[in-house]
Amino acid sequence: MSRSTSSTKATKEMVAYCFDSLIYHFENKPIYKPKFSNESSPLFVTWKIDNKNYDEPILRGCIGTFAEKNLVEGLHKFALTSALKDSRFSAITKKELTKLHCAVSLLVKFETVDSVWDWEIGTHGIWIEFTDPNTNQTSNSTYLPEVIPEQEWTKEEAIRSLIKKAGYTGKVDDKFFSLIKLTRYQSSKDSLSYSEYLEYKKVTSL
Repeated sequence: MSRSTSSTKATKEMVAYCFDSLIYHFENKPIYKPKFSNESSPLFVTWKIDNKNYDEPILRGCIGTFAEKNLVEGLHKFALTSALKDSRFSAITKKELTKLHCAVSLLVKFETVDSVWDWEIGTHGIWIEFTDPNTNQTSNSTYLPEVIPEQEWTKEEAIRSLIKKAGYTGKVDDKFFSLIKLTRYQSSKDSLSYSEYLEYKKVTSL
């Protein structure tokens, strides 16, 4: 896992580039080279969509990497991968564009801690790794910093959800918690709705 010390912050330009990456894909056009710094960072791209049955946009795709990626290549790649290849969802279609929201998260300050409870809700994202005591298979999963407060989980609820997300269905007790390796991290995040994206493009093209 990366130990990124990059000081680069997520920006609306990066989010707009993710929107452009998806739109250019639908239009079968080659993507341009953006102006933001092409530093390296672990990153995630998240798509959400407006849904009349919910007060807030709901998840439509989220994929990224803990490896350091050059931002230009990485944001383009994961904008498309999270939109089109997240196995939890069908691929985003062109007709959904007007209802989309996109967020870019650049991950920093990775710290492996001694206790599975040594992290703060709203500050840290968490990445867990454990070995299934029955199969000896190693599994891992993560939640970005904003996920846990959005779901209004306690620490234990979040850890149990991550264990399930990683595919483990066995007994989870204090002994199992003690076997988990937890890495906490923070993120720089920015986001745009589709309408905000259009306004951003209009203003920046003046």
